[in-house]
Amino acid sequence: MDKILRIDVGAAGGPSFRIEPIGAYAGLGGRALTSTIVAKEVPPLCHPLGEDNKLVIAPGLLSGSAAAMSGRISIGCKSPLTGGIKEANSGGQAAQVLGRLGYAAIVLEGKPQNDTLYKVFINKDGVKIAPDNSLKGLGNYDLIDKVKAEYGDKVACISIGPAGEMKMSAASVAITDMEMRPTRHAGRGGVGAVMGSKNIKLIVLDDAGCPMRSAADPEAFKEANKNFVQGLKKHPVTGQGLPAYGTNVLTNVINEAGGYPTNNFSTGRFAGAGKISGETQAQTEQERGGDPTHGCHKGCVIRCSGIYVDKNGKFVTKQPEYETVWAHGGNCGIDDLDAIALLDRMDDDFGLDTIEMGATIGVAMEAGLAKFGDAQAAIELVKEVGKGTHLGRILGNGAAVTGKVFGVERVPVVKGQAMPAYDPRAVQGIGVTYATSTMGADHTAGYAVTANVLGVGGNVNALKPEGQVELSRNLQIATTAIDSTGMCLFIAFAILDQPETFGALVDMIGAFVGKKMTADDVVNLGKSVLKTEREFNLAAGLSKADDRLPAFMKKEALAPHNVVFGVSDEELDQLYNW
Repeated sequence: MDKILRIDVGAAGGPSFRIEPIGAYAGLGGRALTSTIVAKEVPPLCHPLGEDNKLVIAPGLLSGSAAAMSGRISIGCKSPLTGGIKEANSGGQAAQVLGRLGYAAIVLEGKPQNDTLYKVFINKDGVKIAPDNSLKGLGNYDLIDKVKAEYGDKVACISIGPAGEMKMSAASVAITDMEMRPTRHAGRGGVGAVMGSKNIKLIVLDDAGCPMRSAADPEAFKEANKNFVQGLKKHPVTGQGLPAYGTNVLTNVINEAGGYPTNNFSTGRFAGAGKISGETQAQTEQERGGDPTHGCHKGCVIRCSGIYVDKNGKFVTKQPEYETVWAHGGNCGIDDLDAIALLDRMDDDFGLDTIEMGATIGVAMEAGLAKFGDAQAAIELVKEVGKGTHLGRILGNGAAVTGKVFGVERVPVVKGQAMPAYDPRAVQGIGVTYATSTMGADHTAGYAVTANVLGVGGNVNALKPEGQVELSRNLQIATTAIDSTGMCLFIAFAILDQPETFGALVDMIGAFVGKKMTADDVVNLGKSVLKTEREFNLAAGLSKADDRLPAFMKKEALAPHNVVFGVSDEELDQLYNW
């Protein structure tokens, strides 16, 4: 991956492109590359939907190679939701295909001169950009059906739905999976709105005739990759729990721990959790002819994705993830898996972040727009978003906007971004991550649930403030490095518990790039990227005052443990002091 494709959407006569050497960005991939380009090329105070913002799409450093688990893609920009830097991460096929095509990044820049929509086609022979207003308003599923008719079913796609076209701050970017369904999403922070602001509806990637990327030291790479895979397969989480039940295996676990945010973060346990748990979900899928064990991209050995079908065995959506099941389920008091699957399908089709939308519906229920537990009302509210009605545009801009419009005090956001499926009062380490992450509330930024709840990588009492800042800091550094390789975050379970598996990962990266690497190199990469992101946010006007949880988290005790968030502001301000 030695080149960058730049598309100037504001060029006279329509978008133009140029392909240039990677140059000063050599050696970077994934989040490291998106954040570095954004920090260097985007004015921090620019309007997120304006001419000066850029959308950067980058496969990981190892994407397109034989490295297991290396199919994650990073999409970066200045976020219209948080006002700071954003990297949204997704699985699917695009990272592997883009890597084999030789592109380290695609950069969308400039401001369109009119409202014409464009599609981009990239293969080994070059790049074609064409206007296509027939795509306007299409959901991602109908859009991909059109792609199949024109380009066949062996390509990978990056696209937006109507929410992205309407520049909603909850809009996602869709990535097709191995079956060429638009089920994987770079969901967080409104990256879909930025793609929509560039009038690019669709990017089609075809790597036919492109070889797999090869390592600098093939034999050492092969050996390290084998050892890495063995480590993943022998760990109980990555080798057993996730393949059997998907990410939703966490529902019963977090509910039992009392950290499952229910009815808009009003309590920590949901009475209907058993009806929507990973165990129930997997059983339902199997009984109907679906599949609870499935990979979202080639090279995945954990296979935590799945296929959810209706009572007649017809495909509905990919197996709803834990975050989605919580967001549209317990957070809204809904215990109906079929309703949750339909909401997931709608979010994917409209191009919406399921976490942001579920949190938003919870706030809307708190405001009295619907009753907690009313699944049909939740479905109707999401339909409003897809149609772009006045109410839909409010909801489509996220929980913070919805809370302001309807005068709700309990709005679970940090830096304008909705919290995921762990209540910070009962899982205090994740609260530190939500508060201090450069990305806004984001569990993947530093998944302290590992040591707080699961006993992975050690044990830190989830209900006490002691040790949480150090835990979150270390995980944020490690996660940033992982996001830069193209590796799936779920490898963290094995590498935290198994030093030999972490060693195999470091050896694999080193063998691929042709450089002897150590654990310190990985840590230093993570620190460097976080520093870059932090400096951008400070220049964009964010400060330590934004590294805070909502006030209600320190005032309202969460049942069943009756605890508030106890990490002090002074402690939070120490996170970046390494």
